[in-house]
Amino acid sequence: MAQTHYPCSKPSGVKWLGDVPEHWEVRRLKYSANLINQRVDGSASDLPYTGLEHIESWTGKRIAPNGEVSSEGQASLYARGDVLFGKLRPYLAKAHGADAGGVCTSELLVLRPRAVRQQFLVYYLLNPDVISIVDSSTYGAKMPRANWDFIGNLPVLIPPRDEQRAIAAFLDREAARVDALIENKQRQIELLQEKRSALISHAVTKGLDPNAPMKDSGIDWLGEIPAHWTTCPIKRVSTRIQTGCTPPTAEERYYEDGTVPWYGPGSFGTDVVLSEPVKLLNETAIREGTARLFAADSIMVVCIGATIGKVGCIAGPASSNQQITAITPNPKKASGKFLAYQLKRLEHVLRGIAPSTTLPIMDQQEVGYLPCALTTLEEQNLIIEHLDRLLRKADAMTGRIHESIAMLQEYRTALISAAVTGRIDVREEGSYGQT
Repeated sequence: MAQTHYPCSKPSGVKWLGDVPEHWEVRRLKYSANLINQRVDGSASDLPYTGLEHIESWTGKRIAPNGEVSSEGQASLYARGDVLFGKLRPYLAKAHGADAGGVCTSELLVLRPRAVRQQFLVYYLLNPDVISIVDSSTYGAKMPRANWDFIGNLPVLIPPRDEQRAIAAFLDREAARVDALIENKQRQIELLQEKRSALISHAVTKGLDPNAPMKDSGIDWLGEIPAHWTTCPIKRVSTRIQTGCTPPTAEERYYEDGTVPWYGPGSFGTDVVLSEPVKLLNETAIREGTARLFAADSIMVVCIGATIGKVGCIAGPASSNQQITAITPNPKKASGKFLAYQLKRLEHVLRGIAPSTTLPIMDQQEVGYLPCALTTLEEQNLIIEHLDRLLRKADAMTGRIHESIAMLQEYRTALISAAVTGRIDVREEGSYGQT
């Protein structure tokens, strides 16, 4: 799709806007839309509520259905046709065109378009130049936000109304096309993750020989395993099962010039080997006993909190916080990475072991009794090499898809910016002049 440029332009008088189409106006936002300050008691209102978290960044989409959420305290009233714009810095890339009335957090400005159409204004506010300028104006240390005095004085480009309609319609179509491509790529990532899980599950419970005779393991979690494999509680092939601990965070002497990785629940992801420590500790923390050092190849299991059941292993000596239990395997009997692969496929099962309480906990005894299937060390290593090779390929493919998604998102944002600032002319793209 080839866009053209406007034949005649003029200086906008605004440095970051540069030249703009000759027939476009430049007005302040406060003269283009009214700020609506109608406050209500959110807890007493039966209108649908919109919070910052219910607007998707950079797209303007609402991501929570009306009626699923409620408000406590003061809220702002908005009507159909209004534009909601987030003034809190982490959410500044949030603008939404309301298609029905409701109430919203006071961190959203309610703008009622006057000289500009709703959807054109939404797209204009999602222009990254606008977001950047508003972001630079924020104040406050903990919760920086912008104020209306600044935002209201932002310059807004005003094309003729039928041209605004054409631009918004063009961007609606292009955004929908890009979003469909992104959705398709996200589904590809989901399928790759499913394939990844299937590869791990099959290799660590069935082995690599498709013709190997099988037997019932007697354990629902494992199902059938090769006839020459054995099963046992993981403690039988371990030399140590111990929970980590946290050095006092105020004591900098435990963290200065740290070289020992210290992991927390946030360190666990898709990969079986942990690679993102929360912090680095030094030998003083280990020597004084404020942290525990676990041997390379130990299995790490999150045993407390919301991410209970997450599994990984460590490539080198490392430490962890008290939410994690480390299992150090007997190197003569089992590979930690093999056991970690085996337990990783059971993360959803491990989450069900802990009692349903406010703070679910899986103790060391429960960890020790986790069943595992074992074969010879030689075969364990062959399975590890096989999985590492296949998963590297799957991860590389996933990485390329993530890169293409990022490029599509950048294209979407750049297209919005170009269309609402007159750098491209889309009047011939289908709806210019329609009523």
